Amino acid sequence: MAFLEAVDVYSGYGETEILHGVSIHLDAGEFVTIIGPNGAGKSTLVKTIIGLLKPRGGRIAFAGTDITGRNPEDLVTRGLAYIPQMDNTFPSLTVRENLEMGAITRRPGWIVNVNPFLMPLQVARGVAKRARKEHPGGWGKGAFAERVDAVCDIFPNLRRKLDQKVANLSGGEQQMVALAKTLILEPQCLLIDEPSAGLAPKLVSLVFDRIKEVNAHGVAIVLVEQNAKRALALADRGYVLEAGRNRYEGAGSALLTDPDVGRLYLGG
Repeated sequence: MAFLEAVDVYSGYGETEILHGVSIHLDAGEFVTIIGPNGAGKSTLVKTIIGLLKPRGGRIAFAGTDITGRNPEDLVTRGLAYIPQMDNTFPSLTVRENLEMGAITRRPGWIVNVNPFLMPLQVARGVAKRARKEHPGGWGKGAFAERVDAVCDIFPNLRRKLDQKVANLSGGEQQMVALAKTLILEPQCLLIDEPSAGLAPKLVSLVFDRIKEVNAHGVAIVLVEQNAKRALALADRGYVLEAGRNRYEGAGSALLTDPDVGRLYLGG
């Protein structure tokens, strides 16, 4: 049985259906990338898996449990995490405070009636403080400090910037914060949506290197990415979506060298 699988999934926005029976699967510790043209349904798929969109048909399972239509906060505490393309950090807070905000979802009680995926960016520092006060059974300072130290081992550039506001960091460093904030939860599987969007080439390489290192630590990865060549080069397997349907599937290296995939989706 696959660690994560979406089978014949239909989903969309309002009356507009975007996915028309898409299927993917992911084994434990595997790195899978999803590529395709704009509007293919890549982001819609990962949003449906994490519960931000409710599927209109099909089945989604994670770690042997049917999670079809479950809410995001239920899935995060089970070990399934998501990093959106936009609004994935709190710019007005420091790096350390961003990590603390990630830790709010460590246990169900830490959510404090706030959906962590829909919190506006102007959320005050008081949210984290209130969570600590109202739910003392959550992480103590020592456990949280250990997790901060662990994620800083993966993202060493952040260690000396823990007390700097995220808004003052480079675009690549902000993506590092988004990844670190999610890894605070020790997820088993991470869904990442377009992490290279808007970044300079040098920063793109930095972000992809760090994502690969996260995977090397045993976290399964589903990566949605427009930089198809680089994503396929990193991935164990890949899927190509087109118009909300599966078009190609195979090993990342095989798709990278497939002439049809290259001609249609890789620019040559």
